[in-house]
Amino acid sequence: MSYYEIQGGRPLSGSLAIHGAKNSVLPILAACLLAPGQSVIHNCPDLSDVSATLDILRLLGCRADRDGPTVTVDATALCRCNIPEHLMREMRSSVIFLGALLSRMGETELSYPGGCELGPRPIDLHLSALRLLGAEIWEEQGALCCRRGRNLRGRELCLSIPSVGATENAMLAACGCPGLTTVVGAAQEPEIVDLQNFLRAMGAKIDGAGTPTLAIEGGAPLHPAEYWVMGDRVAAATYLCGAAAAGGEVSITGVAPETLTAVLSCLEEAGCTLRTGPDQIVLASSAPLQGIPPVRTAPYPGFPTDAQAILMAALAGGGVEYATALALELRFRQRWWDYTGLPGSLQGRVCLASLLGFALAGWVLAWLTPRLDRRLKRLNGGIRTAVCRSVSLIFALDWSLSLLWPNAGTGITCPLYFAALCARQG
Repeated sequence: MSYYEIQGGRPLSGSLAIHGAKNSVLPILAACLLAPGQSVIHNCPDLSDVSATLDILRLLGCRADRDGPTVTVDATALCRCNIPEHLMREMRSSVIFLGALLSRMGETELSYPGGCELGPRPIDLHLSALRLLGAEIWEEQGALCCRRGRNLRGRELCLSIPSVGATENAMLAACGCPGLTTVVGAAQEPEIVDLQNFLRAMGAKIDGAGTPTLAIEGGAPLHPAEYWVMGDRVAAATYLCGAAAAGGEVSITGVAPETLTAVLSCLEEAGCTLRTGPDQIVLASSAPLQGIPPVRTAPYPGFPTDAQAILMAALAGGGVEYATALALELRFRQRWWDYTGLPGSLQGRVCLASLLGFALAGWVLAWLTPRLDRRLKRLNGGIRTAVCRSVSLIFALDWSLSLLWPNAGTGITCPLYFAALCARQG
């Protein structure tokens, strides 16, 4: 199908059950490798990423069958620990096999994952966590090789950012490491809790999911398990935003309302009426949606990045002041123009004007420096040093003010500072 044709103008009504969470089922399927035997996973969505994961499991020697929303994985005959590039490139989440294969087989070889059109998403945190556990990792002819080191054991891991994938890989690898592994700065997403519950069903000793600190007692004997995957909160947010924009009353089941707190609060603020119960959300919308304050995405329990575009589309009629998504390559870095406090509609113009201003300042500096240098050389050494120090002091005060109060820094002294510095070097 090359396009969708939509005839709007009608309110939505009815009820539907939300399918299983893709971001939860993928690490759970990888976790099936940890123990020989047959695991049964219910509420498994029929998605391309899931199909690619099942293909990887079959290639590794497992038997993987689907019967509607139920998937059966038998990892008894697991015989391979390398994944070819064409399968790794199908989806980014394939890197989750790194921790599972290291735990079960003691070694693995795979290529860098792909499948993401949204920007670079490096796996350095995954590799760093495994190295801290004692794994030996190196690159050989474009392949990523990993094996147990002599000192593979549990220890404290500190994640610099709450990466979901790195947290999941650390959990899977730690199950095969003797001793206590503590993950500090772990992701707190509901999908992490779901993976913990499945690992517990397999016999793993793990605690702390949903908090910044995880504790895994590795080396416990594991066995296959039967498990029901949580509902997909991103799919639930999509249906809710659709009903909010079109009007009507929609009931969705199979998803926990507490996993969507940030989205539900935005929809309520926009004028929707919400009723929640155990694994159920009912949304009613009758009037045009109202504008809401700025929305900024953040790691859970903040507003989810995957729901940001959906909410903006729903609010297009009522208006939203601005919504800022921390882009994948900038998800945990702040852009300087976000500190200006300006409305989103002006930030781009301010950015362009600032770039032009810096270019002009550079040209002026190139013209000014030799002339300033000649003038300062005519002065005696003491006066010249005093001038340079004064400009440096002004720059330091201006920069300190901008750090304490981002809107206050002028940045005007930057060219003066560098000009004075060049003159002093002369």
